[in-house]
Amino acid sequence: MPLQNRVDPFGEIRAIPQRGMFTGNRGIIHDPATKTLLRKRWSSKAWLVCSCDYKGVRRAVMARRSWTELFFLDEATALAAGHRPCFACRRPAAEQFRAAWAVGNMCEVPRASRMDEVLHAERLDGRKKRLHPLDALSDLPDGTMLAAGQVSFVVKAGRGFAWSPDGYRIADRVTGFDGLLTPPSTVACLRAGYRPLLHPSLEHVT
Repeated sequence: MPLQNRVDPFGEIRAIPQRGMFTGNRGIIHDPATKTLLRKRWSSKAWLVCSCDYKGVRRAVMARRSWTELFFLDEATALAAGHRPCFACRRPAAEQFRAAWAVGNMCEVPRASRMDEVLHAERLDGRKKRLHPLDALSDLPDGTMLAAGQVSFVVKAGRGFAWSPDGYRIADRVTGFDGLLTPPSTVACLRAGYRPLLHPSLEHVT
């Protein structure tokens, strides 16, 4: 039975077999004796997107009281959930994200802790995912994610493609979107040129 450690664009942590392209964490939120999640869904405001392959290190998932290994379909999924690139294992991406943050959010180049504070306010509404007002679909940068009911969509070339644990697909007719899943500060990074790594299924549906 799969562990409950796969994150969807709404930030929910699910027990599904698909692992995805990236790992990451929100601190320690599991019991290593049972390999199950605690009631809390974060213990740190630093929600990270990490590489699954870093210096050949292999970790036994949820096996010790260290950070809880979470997994994401792709980087757009992780960003939508409210995570940001890790400065340890993904430093080039993290530096690009930080530089784009400064340009897109019209501020000085921020410390990681400052980005975490802003993202924490933008990603949560109590214990639930915060939705934000959205612009016209055609005006949104690639990698932005939206919600329509319980379904999430990624934007690429002005079109929305439905998310699933296996990848993206052409969406059925959608009458309207409820709001942005990707935090506005992150959307500003995407507008400023940060390019998240997207699941290869998008190459076959666009």
